[in-house]
Amino acid sequence: MRNLIALLALSLVTTAASASEAPSKTSKPAPEEATTAPARPSIKPNLKAAASSPAAAQRAEEEAEIDLSVRIAEKLAELRAKQAARAEAAARARKAAEARRRKEAAVVAAVAAAPKNGTHWTYEGEFGPANWANINSSWNKCSTGNRQSPIDLRDGMKVDLEQIAFDYHPSSFNEVDNGHTIQVTVAGGNFITVGNTTYELQQFHFHRPSEERINGKGTEMVVHMVHKSYDGKLAVLAVLLERGKANPMIQTVWNNLPLEKHQTVAPAIVLDVNEILPERRDYFTYMGSLTEPPCTEDVLWIVMKQPMQASPQQMALFSRLYPLNARPVQASNGRMIKESN
Repeated sequence: MRNLIALLALSLVTTAASASEAPSKTSKPAPEEATTAPARPSIKPNLKAAASSPAAAQRAEEEAEIDLSVRIAEKLAELRAKQAARAEAAARARKAAEARRRKEAAVVAAVAAAPKNGTHWTYEGEFGPANWANINSSWNKCSTGNRQSPIDLRDGMKVDLEQIAFDYHPSSFNEVDNGHTIQVTVAGGNFITVGNTTYELQQFHFHRPSEERINGKGTEMVVHMVHKSYDGKLAVLAVLLERGKANPMIQTVWNNLPLEKHQTVAPAIVLDVNEILPERRDYFTYMGSLTEPPCTEDVLWIVMKQPMQASPQQMALFSRLYPLNARPVQASNGRMIKESN
């Protein structure tokens, strides 16, 4: 490249020198010079110019190359500095994000490990049966228990079950709409005896539809009568309800419903729980749990085989208060189910 520029410069200098010493085409030679041969132009000055021009061009090119190299080096240094700054910023961002993730994970772990003590639960939605165990730490049996209620009563072992001894009497009572059902607490002195164990009636309440199934079939409602023995064991007697004639005990309860939820009323009358019992006393029995939080297990269940009746009006009144307040059927997990012959 440098040789080409030098040759070009030499050519231009020579051409320029030739052009400056050539005679003008429009001027006529003096008469006295007409016969004189043209003098040969000297090339010495041009040789000097030609000799100096390539060196100057080379220096200029070298200076240009040096200048370009400097600018390229400066630009590369600037780019490297920007890249280093971006890498440092990205590293800081990753470090901050990792710190946030660790902090969030620690918070989640702390929340998960912390005891839960919620009390609000429902039969549907976020606070429904599938999430009861997540609401309160003491309700973990609702999801981890393997003897939960209700269940579908099928393939029972038909045996001669001991007759239940009922010792119920007309008693004073109070009732409350507790936000989950209508619950009636009766005065002491009402007992059942099963398998040499006596249980005292504590309270009874209603579910719609029935939580129990018999060979996959349920009824419109059920009454659960909760009993406790002297040593703290629980027994729940379930009486299925189907549409038919009015039941006098249920009507007594409906007549005295509280006007507001969580308000307890204590009527100045007595209630006879015998009026909810079917004539036939054959039953299913198995070991299960409470059907609402805390889902306590080791509960003796007694499900009467013969349903009782309630009128359509009595059914409709409860459905206005609680159209659905039944826990879904739980896995039987191979539990033994006995039924009367």
